[in-house]
Amino acid sequence: MNKLHVMARTVPIFLIEDNRLLRDGLSAMLTAQGLTVVATARSGEEALREVARVKPQVVLLDSALADRDSARFVKEVREAFPEVKVIVMGLLPAHEDFVEFVQAGVSGFILKDATIEMFVATILAVADGVSVLPSMMASTLFSHVAAQALARGRRGAKAAVRMTVRERQVIETIADGLSNKEIADRLGIATHTVKSHVHNILEKLAL
Repeated sequence: MNKLHVMARTVPIFLIEDNRLLRDGLSAMLTAQGLTVVATARSGEEALREVARVKPQVVLLDSALADRDSARFVKEVREAFPEVKVIVMGLLPAHEDFVEFVQAGVSGFILKDATIEMFVATILAVADGVSVLPSMMASTLFSHVAAQALARGRRGAKAAVRMTVRERQVIETIADGLSNKEIADRLGIATHTVKSHVHNILEKLAL
């Protein structure tokens, strides 16, 4: 495995995963890529005590902790430590779970079967303040907005999620399953601009 080029700065990572094999394996792979895993935990209760001590910049969180509701854990961490970014890792979540994580203040999602390159890229992006949404979850984001429109009517949906024309275009292209680069090409904008729009959309949905 070739070592990726990692930015010359420290991103303290706290890994929370109840499966020991996955926890130890992912920690070793991230360390091999030049990232800094400052602590690991197997449970939410243990992790809450440790966050204050190790002061991570990014928390990698199992989406289905055995001892605690993971979305509630995200909310507790964000309320107590607003500077800490949380990335949820797991299988493709159900519509309701995805929305609950967004509303709790999660900064990114990554599937557990993603490559180590994707893990590194997601961690660095979130550390830089970018919200990361895998394309496989895009239709869930779109369906949440659509559900609001059905439940509240067009005006209600716009009032609840005040999106710009460009943000609505981004949601529509995301729902088509396009990657960030493909969205950028279709809309004639830069890839980093697409990421910025996704970040703004997620923040608005979390209000």
